Amino acid sequence: MYVRLNLATQPLISHRRFFAGSAALAALGLLLFLGFGWRFYVLRKADESFRARSSKIQAELNEESKQRAELEKYFAQQQAAGFQERAKFVVGVLQARSVNWTQMFMDLEKMLPPGVHVLHIDPKLDKGVVSVHFIVGATNQEAKLKLLKAFEDSPAFAHVVLLSEKAETRPGSDPLTIEFVAEFANT
Repeated sequence: MYVRLNLATQPLISHRRFFAGSAALAALGLLLFLGFGWRFYVLRKADESFRARSSKIQAELNEESKQRAELEKYFAQQQAAGFQERAKFVVGVLQARSVNWTQMFMDLEKMLPPGVHVLHIDPKLDKGVVSVHFIVGATNQEAKLKLLKAFEDSPAFAHVVLLSEKAETRPGSDPLTIEFVAEFANT
């Protein structure tokens, strides 16, 4: 039988644990390096693609602003200014035609209570909203209240604002004159 004995002056020290730990740490470091390297590569490609898109958009924006400057310079000329005025006029006419004036007057006729009649009506179209200024005559307070209630409850008119109310003392005129503004629902 053989027995292994160490006859050296110092005992045999095994460095296997140190080498195994170092190898595991190196492998972990290599994996982290590869992972971070791949992430850096992906981010670099994404940044490159973003920069390419950004420069393309910037070039298009510069081209559009150059075209806009040329168009503004063209429309600033005296000859083109007439075109703009005519275009604004045509747009105004088209907007005015898009309002159903007949329907507005039919709704108004249905809403007027007995004892109230319209003295003055002034419709105005501004940015697609029809604002109507009314001056009406009423025979008494009850007729006035019925008129204002009818306008408030009406689906055709909105935002009723009472501007003034006058009591007339002249013979032959209406006892009450009411002035108000309402918006017609242009539908």
